[in-house]
Amino acid sequence: MRLLSWNVNGIRSVHKKGFCEWFGRESPDILCIQETKAQEEQIPPEIQSPPGYHAYFSSAKRKGYSGVALFSREEPLSITRDFGGRFGDEGRIIIAEYPAFTLFDIYFPNGKSSGERLAYKMAFYDAFLSSVRVMIEEGQSVVVCGDVNTAHQAIDLARPKENAKISGFLPEERAALDLWTESGLVDTFRLFTGEGGHYTYWDLKTRARDRNVGWRIDYFFVSRNLAPAVKDAFILPDVMGSDHCPIGIEIEP
Repeated sequence: MRLLSWNVNGIRSVHKKGFCEWFGRESPDILCIQETKAQEEQIPPEIQSPPGYHAYFSSAKRKGYSGVALFSREEPLSITRDFGGRFGDEGRIIIAEYPAFTLFDIYFPNGKSSGERLAYKMAFYDAFLSSVRVMIEEGQSVVVCGDVNTAHQAIDLARPKENAKISGFLPEERAALDLWTESGLVDTFRLFTGEGGHYTYWDLKTRARDRNVGWRIDYFFVSRNLAPAVKDAFILPDVMGSDHCPIGIEIEP
């Protein structure tokens, strides 16, 4: 199975930049999208119902904000859009249950704008981990993907010292990701690539992509019991259209 994830920074914007053609060429088994910035009725028809896929959307109550989407060749057994009734209002969550694993497609909050938003982000992290930890402790297989909005280690961003006090690389945010790995989640990219210089997000205003001054804040994690089934994990930095690029894994569940 080939799974892809991409923060498109606006599904209507990326639609104008060849998204459907790219999707058709890649033809993944599952595609997870973050930051659609659209209500479902605003999404172009060819994206609402792509041939050969079951499509699911979660939109924020606030228009033009957040939003996630899931496109799957296999129909999931169930779809959930919150953590036990919590955190559903901002359209950040799609949880799809399959026979082989449960998939979390999540656009995690950004904490840069205020202390209040940072607190929301940390509470969101806690709720996510509570949900995942229960599944892992029960022996279930889990795949987690999306824009995590935190670079985990110094190797995951170009300028760690300059960003040590910026949300996205704060000690408490990084510690939250430490808890993920301690609880049994594995960063798939690091199973195959140990060196730095690999990023998934670049600031548009400073043309950071041209200089590869970026952040690796988009991830595929899997539960430890599923890690041996991951045959490849990769970043697609040459795919344009957003300030993020797609990432993916190949898995034999």
